[in-house]
Amino acid sequence: MKILLFGTNGQVGWELQRSLAPLGELIALSSGSSDFCGDLANPSGVKQTIRKIKPDIIVNAAAYTSVDKAESEVEHAHILNAQAPSVLAQEARELNACLVHYSTDYVFNGNGGLPYVETDATDPINVYGKTKLAGENNIIASGCSYLIFRTSWVYATHGNNFIKSILRLAQQRDKLTVVDDQIGSPTGAELVADVTANILYSLRYQPKVNGIYHLVARGYISWYQFAKFIIEHARHAEFTLKTQLDTLLPIASADFPLPAKRPLNSRLNTCKLENQFGLNLPVWQAGVSRTIKEILSKEL
Repeated sequence: MKILLFGTNGQVGWELQRSLAPLGELIALSSGSSDFCGDLANPSGVKQTIRKIKPDIIVNAAAYTSVDKAESEVEHAHILNAQAPSVLAQEARELNACLVHYSTDYVFNGNGGLPYVETDATDPINVYGKTKLAGENNIIASGCSYLIFRTSWVYATHGNNFIKSILRLAQQRDKLTVVDDQIGSPTGAELVADVTANILYSLRYQPKVNGIYHLVARGYISWYQFAKFIIEHARHAEFTLKTQLDTLLPIASADFPLPAKRPLNSRLNTCKLENQFGLNLPVWQAGVSRTIKEILSKEL
């Protein structure tokens, strides 16, 4: 089996290089790759790459993920998040290959307090979410075989993320304020990559696969509770921080305005994924605890 991976510099893409390697021949590309074009902003180059490699599976871990910048860089976000997946899907259809693509909880408006299921109505409230939804729709409309995994609140030891930001800020500041009315599931890039590989292995003999699945760790918390968990673990590891637990303060999203509006409810129901593929997704605490230890071991 030949697998073509785009987006190796991202958190999920970095982990996918490890998890997908045992499944077959893996060609892993970033936007700066020299042997083949891995830049999704170059559709003709990407088409040439796919046609030369002729993969059995195309995995797209590349995306425009700067949620706030997307409000002013609409065209660039649309190219990477909507147009590029369409190109990949069309090429996958021509090759009878399967396209694996990653999407987001931001395709929903965040209303209500129940976890979203895959069939719930989409209604993105920012440019990022709108472009990611357009990418989903373009893939489905192409007629190719596809797996779309919606995930959220992704972190890893590689790249920039919430865990690293909190640790850095807590070293610099005596007081931190974090929003407490946005609820979701911290999800490790390692978990996303391992589940992807597990599913691809289980489906290797099935020629056509189609479906959207929610893929997040088990359990839900707010960003404030997430930050508190990070600081508690760092202090337990005797990592020096200026911020104390009593100077970590919860605030409302309205008190921390950003260019892009965020959904308050980012809960995703994973029953479809777990039932379809016989999986038991771990609680969010397991992955976060391990990642904090890995990050701190590099800092200490």
